[in-house]
Amino acid sequence: MFEFGLKTLFLIWVVSSIQLTVSQIDGGLDPAIVPILTQYVYNNISKMTLSIFTDQLQNKSSFCIQNINDDWNQAFNFSNLDFVSECLLKYNDLPRRLCTVAEAEFYFSSLYGWDGSTSYLNPNRNCNLTTWLSGCEPGWACGLDMDQQNVDLKESKAIPSRTADCQPCCEGFFCPHGITCMIPCPLGSYCPLATLNQSTGVCEPYTYQIPPGRPNHTCGGANIWADVITSREIFCPAGSYCPTTTEESACSSGHYCRLGSTSEKGCFKLASCNPNTTNQNIHAYGVMLMVGLSTLLLIMYNCSDQVLTIRERRQAKSRDAAAKSARETVKAHERWKLAKDAAMKHATGLQVQLSRTFSRKKYARDAEKVKILEEDLYKIDDHMLEMQPSTSTKSLPSFVTSKGKNEPEDLKKVEHEIEEDPGSDENVHVEMKDKKVKKHKPKGKKINTDSQIFEYAYAQIEKEKAIQQQNKNLTFSGVIAMATNPELKRRPTIEVAFKDLTLTLKGKNKHLLRCVTGKIVPGRVTSVMGPSGAGKTTFLSALAGKATGCTRSGMILVNGKNESIHSYKKIIGFVPQDDIVHGNLTVEENLWFSARCRLSAALPKADKVLIVERVIESLGLQGVRSSLVGTVEKRGISGGQRKRVNVGLEMVMEPSLLILDEPTSGLDSSSSQLLLRALRREALEGVNVCMVVHQPSYTLFKMFDDLILLAKGGLTVYHGPVKKVEEYFGGLGITVPDRVNPPDYFIDILERMVKPSTSSTISCKELPVRWMLHNGYPVPPDMHEEARIAMRGHASPYISPANSTAMEEMSFAGELWQDVCYNVEMHRDKLQHNFLRSKDLSNRRTPIFLNQYKYFLGRVGKQRLRESRIQAVDYLILLLAGACLGSIAKVSDESFGAPGYTYTIIAYWRESASGMSSLACFLAKDTIDHFNTVIKPLVYLSMFYFFNNPRSTFQDNYIVLLCLVYCVTGIAYLLAISLQPGPAQLSSVLLPVVLTLVATQQNNTKILTSIAKYCYPKMALEAFVISNAERYYGVWLITRCGALYSWNYNINDWDNCIIGLIVTGLIFRVIAYICLLTFQRK
Repeated sequence: MFEFGLKTLFLIWVVSSIQLTVSQIDGGLDPAIVPILTQYVYNNISKMTLSIFTDQLQNKSSFCIQNINDDWNQAFNFSNLDFVSECLLKYNDLPRRLCTVAEAEFYFSSLYGWDGSTSYLNPNRNCNLTTWLSGCEPGWACGLDMDQQNVDLKESKAIPSRTADCQPCCEGFFCPHGITCMIPCPLGSYCPLATLNQSTGVCEPYTYQIPPGRPNHTCGGANIWADVITSREIFCPAGSYCPTTTEESACSSGHYCRLGSTSEKGCFKLASCNPNTTNQNIHAYGVMLMVGLSTLLLIMYNCSDQVLTIRERRQAKSRDAAAKSARETVKAHERWKLAKDAAMKHATGLQVQLSRTFSRKKYARDAEKVKILEEDLYKIDDHMLEMQPSTSTKSLPSFVTSKGKNEPEDLKKVEHEIEEDPGSDENVHVEMKDKKVKKHKPKGKKINTDSQIFEYAYAQIEKEKAIQQQNKNLTFSGVIAMATNPELKRRPTIEVAFKDLTLTLKGKNKHLLRCVTGKIVPGRVTSVMGPSGAGKTTFLSALAGKATGCTRSGMILVNGKNESIHSYKKIIGFVPQDDIVHGNLTVEENLWFSARCRLSAALPKADKVLIVERVIESLGLQGVRSSLVGTVEKRGISGGQRKRVNVGLEMVMEPSLLILDEPTSGLDSSSSQLLLRALRREALEGVNVCMVVHQPSYTLFKMFDDLILLAKGGLTVYHGPVKKVEEYFGGLGITVPDRVNPPDYFIDILERMVKPSTSSTISCKELPVRWMLHNGYPVPPDMHEEARIAMRGHASPYISPANSTAMEEMSFAGELWQDVCYNVEMHRDKLQHNFLRSKDLSNRRTPIFLNQYKYFLGRVGKQRLRESRIQAVDYLILLLAGACLGSIAKVSDESFGAPGYTYTIIAYWRESASGMSSLACFLAKDTIDHFNTVIKPLVYLSMFYFFNNPRSTFQDNYIVLLCLVYCVTGIAYLLAISLQPGPAQLSSVLLPVVLTLVATQQNNTKILTSIAKYCYPKMALEAFVISNAERYYGVWLITRCGALYSWNYNINDWDNCIIGLIVTGLIFRVIAYICLLTFQRK
């Protein structure tokens, strides 16, 4: 015991002085003190390796070291030190054989830029051309020279002289080729002593050979620790795990062991893991997740569509019940009215009879009885009126709402106003209202529910129908008298006057309109007619302020003031030639959406419903109100109905100025008349209606109030009432033949298809000049000759001074330059027009941004739900793509799965960009698309991840793919808005391939490197690789650093990559929104 205590004290002194020499432990080690020496040696190893991590790798390898302490613990924090103890028993001078920091740094520094073509290090103090010891060979090491007693392993400046007693390397250590010291193998490696293969001469399991000419030289230990490709032999084999660097154990059943594992990992319950399994098969989880997602999406789409269907069905039931109730109420009211009229007629006759036979006193008594009878009848009638869901009696005629004995007088007064007029409008819908009647809400009721709202709306509509039926026998003057009733609901009026309006294409001196003078007034329907090329659409565009690429001269006055028409855009409706309806919404949904977004925010919902129902009724769309409008792929309503819906979108916002470009094109005669009746009803409320019409029938032509007839070149031929057009042309000697439609005849003359009648001596060229002379307008200089011919025998008109400048013929270069200037000017005008902001003078406050966002959100949501089949196909494609890429692009430990993720980045793009539709509300559509942004990565990863099974977690892959989808969706928005569908889809295929090639090339030029730095494929691929690289540690540390170094990635940039993808998506969304405003894409 005393002797053991002395030895223990001696060793403690040795450890405290950190000096251990061969002489002090000569003669072998006592097994009792081996654990103490082992701990001492390990402490020195820890200090040496930790010094390398903190002092050396922190500067040079910070791009691949995320946390120094964690990476050191995962590489050199050995829990089992048996390999050190065994090496101590084998070599008493083990601390003198361990590499110092300088030698370790020399070895690891040589790995930077090493291509693996050589198996030795650069010459150094101990191994060079003049001195090459046995310890310089792979798997061997030497001790310090005898003259070097004390060596600090943390020495980082000079390599010590190490030439004594060269011996094979111990198990658990590796001895590189070219230095004479030992370095501990990291965790996850297997470093046993090598055995010589007699047939090949290779020291297995390593790849080096015994040097020739040295018979006493044997195989040593491990010789290298580098990347997995160069030093795969020291990595713990796949299917086995190595708890220490000298022990290998086979993976048991129910577990799997990847290459370089230190422990076996348990397989999931449904995964199949046999003994020596390299990776678990988790395809079952992918199939389960796929089935679960498919079921969930199927339920959501079916239930959502079912909810929409049930909701529409309930609304239709409530609407039909309200319409039926309103019709029955009106019929009951009519019966009571007839009974009242009969009783009053009888009372009036009785009154007259009594006045002839009895005295004045008796007459007065009987008259009082008659008056009481009348009051009782009115009480009954008032009670019937209160039963109706109406807010006012403004729609009743004056002879219905008047009381007492004045009623016959009022009726006679109305009858006296009626006069015979063959041109009376029989089908005009007029609202009448007694001045003495005040608005009142239904007593004891609040209009809140859908049923009450529909009852109110249909009651009003039925009243209007009844009044329209009563007004059929009224003459035109009587209708006008009622329409001008000051108590009738009137809209703000807009009168547009234009004087000498001329539009000229910029840079081409081509006139689209010339010297157009006149005005369109509220309460009248004006038609614009003329042959092709007469500038009809250009004229409407000029009135609406939409003409671009032209130089305008002349004046356009709004309500007599020189103000921009854009100041009244909230109360101006413009119906273009092309349909602007949404095909995957119903007729009612299209109209209701337009009404909610464009009517006044202060207008109650009941009144909005009334307006929509009135438009549906007037346009004859009751039968298709619940039908989808239809698209190119899916048929919906007919073309004529679609055209009427197109007009209805502007009618429901109750405009003061309604401009329509060929609204009757494609409609039959009855549909055209139905549409024009609806427009005439709008005109009677003070709306200024102006429309382009092609070849109207005679009946339709007579329904217009005014006519603007244009000739080719944009010259006015006639502008005035429709009733006087034949009279005017008759004065010029142009008479319409019998059974010929006047507008067709006039247009044929302007087209020079028909010559004027033989009694006329003028040609079609003179007609614009004749109109100028007729109204005293100035004549342009180039029309002087026609003016002189036309003014023979007339007073000399005003003729503009002639312009002596002659048009010179331009060269090819001059024409080319002119076209370039024209295109530039046209695009500049479009930009100015799209970003034009004018003062709002409409006095209408539409819903605020949040409400409009809510309306757009609901509309886009319905559209997406009705595209469930397309969505299902998209998900199916993603599932197949995930399964294929997950099976083909298996995860590679050498590249951390980078190729598989490269295919993912390329494959995912097309789905996001192909077939992108135009954006009606950018933010709402983007919000709805977030559903796909969230779900589609799950669908894709449910197959890719569970077929590929990378080391990174499912959550990390999902986050990266989610941000990637968000990014490419923003780029897809830009392509879809700025390009046509064909080029956009082609770009969606080429752009990701090109950018991915640029981002993955390692030998790029400076320009390409700069581009690759900000490419979204580079950020996404780096995030994917980092997610995997973080799970490679221990023996994988050099492989991780080498891979990240070659790709120029940084393991600390995962957050930056995620933020970069999100910011890129936001930037492209902003650019796409600007392009949306700039290009005005539909």
